[in-house]
Amino acid sequence: MNGVVQRDSEKRVSLGDKFTVDGESIRAERKVYLMLNKPRGLVTSAADEQGRDTVFSCFVGAGLPRIFPVGRLDKASEGLLLFTNDSAWANAITDPASHLDKIYHVQIDRVADGVFLQELKRGVKDGDELLRAKRVSLLRAGEKNSWLEIVLDEGKNRHVRRMLAAQGVEVLRLVRVAIGDLQLGDLAKGNFRELRPEETLVLTARVKHASGLLPGSSANPGRMPGAR
Repeated sequence: MNGVVQRDSEKRVSLGDKFTVDGESIRAERKVYLMLNKPRGLVTSAADEQGRDTVFSCFVGAGLPRIFPVGRLDKASEGLLLFTNDSAWANAITDPASHLDKIYHVQIDRVADGVFLQELKRGVKDGDELLRAKRVSLLRAGEKNSWLEIVLDEGKNRHVRRMLAAQGVEVLRLVRVAIGDLQLGDLAKGNFRELRPEETLVLTARVKHASGLLPGSSANPGRMPGAR
């Protein structure tokens, strides 16, 4: 530290102190914010004890710092998945208090009618949990199946699949197409890109507004981040 070898793990440091290891200066890693179009069949994990392919296979050879997923999509699900090395940002995005909208396009094995859509909005019981959609609409229908747009603002485990299974409905495909204002767009399956600075800021602003940290929120303005 500051040109002197230090072996005292309790040595006090200041912001202006300089640190080197083996002659190399220690610098904070560049913060990265990525979106991936997750293909079906990949596990949202850094490693899988069953040897299944993981989402990190999409980043091989990209020369990125160590990153981790922000939330998750199950193996059979597809679409928008965020990654970062900024734990504070990730925690804000995934905090249940943020109520950040997540939009899914879901193909089911039946033709949905208005009654069915209303039931999903009212909520269905799965064990002790009430599972419901914030919004749900019919995108298109065929003779034996249909596509729904389902919007959630809470993140219960396998929420969409469990909600539909409780109604005796099978999910044929499930694609997350948006998180807040961030759209999956035309990003090819298995590809990723860095978020533009304005995209990162808009997501952060949405979270702060929902948590009562920006003017115009209906939440308690004195509320501390992460408080329940």
